[in-house]
Amino acid sequence: MQKLSLNQTLQQKLSPQQIQFIKLLQIPTMELENRIEEELEINPALEEGLDQEIADNDDTYEDSLDLDSDYEEEYSPLEGISLEEYLNHDEYGGYKMYSDGNYPEEEREMPLVTINTLHDVLQQQFGYLCLNERQMIIGLQLLGSIENDGYIRRSLQAIANDLALSQSFYTSIEEIELVLKKIQTFDPPGIGARNLQECLLLQLDRKDPADAYVNYAVKVIEDCFEEFSKKHFEKIQKRLGINDEQMKYVISLITKLNPKPGSVEGEDGLAQYLLPDFWINNNNGKLEVHLNSKNAPELRISRSFAEMLDTYDKSDKTNRHIRETITFVKQKLDAAKWFIDAIKQRQNTLQRTMIAILHYQYEFFLDGDETRLKPMILKDIAQRIEMDVSTVSRVANSKSVQTEFGVYPLKYFFSEGISTEYGEDASSREVKSILKDLIDNESKGNPLSDDKLEKLLNDKGYNIARRTVAKYREQLNIPVARLRKQL
Repeated sequence: MQKLSLNQTLQQKLSPQQIQFIKLLQIPTMELENRIEEELEINPALEEGLDQEIADNDDTYEDSLDLDSDYEEEYSPLEGISLEEYLNHDEYGGYKMYSDGNYPEEEREMPLVTINTLHDVLQQQFGYLCLNERQMIIGLQLLGSIENDGYIRRSLQAIANDLALSQSFYTSIEEIELVLKKIQTFDPPGIGARNLQECLLLQLDRKDPADAYVNYAVKVIEDCFEEFSKKHFEKIQKRLGINDEQMKYVISLITKLNPKPGSVEGEDGLAQYLLPDFWINNNNGKLEVHLNSKNAPELRISRSFAEMLDTYDKSDKTNRHIRETITFVKQKLDAAKWFIDAIKQRQNTLQRTMIAILHYQYEFFLDGDETRLKPMILKDIAQRIEMDVSTVSRVANSKSVQTEFGVYPLKYFFSEGISTEYGEDASSREVKSILKDLIDNESKGNPLSDDKLEKLLNDKGYNIARRTVAKYREQLNIPVARLRKQL
């Protein structure tokens, strides 16, 4: 037997306007500029420029805030437009908002500067070699096997197999190695090496062979490479029969060589530029937050397009073409209105978030001292601006701020806390900064172990375990004590 029942459920759904705001909030400044240009192209109801009535009422409009200023009051982008019964045309299709995701996606290239890649440079040099047809085929295969850091990590036998399978070209390892030696004469020095040892030797071969220290360096890499990699300098000195001063000079000569020759030309051939979303200025001791003007573009509703709706509204509504036109005009006006609202809401959210971060990390922004950073998590800022943690996360994820001490991603200011002996919390970045100072000032001949670093940090009042010291040291890309040892 069938039973009828009545259930009451509560569901939370995002409106098209909320989805549009979320998408606009999480993109960085450079992408926002492209998104606005795209919207201007597809929506004739949207124009660049500040609404005239707003401009008349605020001749000093600017996108900067200091810590004591209030946020701008929201305004309706349709305010001042005489559109009687604008929102009451439900019989003509009503409000049909094309959300941000309903427009056809088009791939747009970022405005980046192109430079020659490593492989472009190598191809140019390869063209100057006098090679026969067989050597040309082998050389092109070798060039294609060079990785971005300049190394060939595939074995010569594997390269020979590739030639046999892909081109039915049969060759020997000796013939491949003969061509490889020619490629290894290319710039940058060390290119085409099969391992670090060969890379360093290729670079030393370019130096003056009459220099005694160059010969010592070659012997170190050829005969004592394992000892060198483990920094057993005493063993090397005994084998070469040199004193401490000579050893220091030889090690200095080797450490100045480039372990990644391919990095000279760059890895992807593109020069990336970071455009900060905020600026923080110290105006006579008063910190001011400025929002990048590209984050707060001047957009307005096209008055002529809005007047078009008023004109069609007074026309014969029984005509099907008139009704369709009114529906189209309303859709574009609504889309423009909500896009402007989303941009203003984005601006407001960015400002509130950055000001909250500035208040929280005020001491750091005064002098840029990392030890003044306080432990701060997303929830701390979310509570201050009375927004959801996910909103703060979207703001912090891809935004950056220009300070007098450099450009910082907003995520830089969020860190976990370490308890101190005084019952307070210190930022993990503060601990890392002190850890780095301890290592920078240690005796290079007798570097500090993780156990000693733990004791020194504990003496400074930071309750930290040895495994945490090791974790922070690795995050700072600092090797263990044995590999930091110098003569």
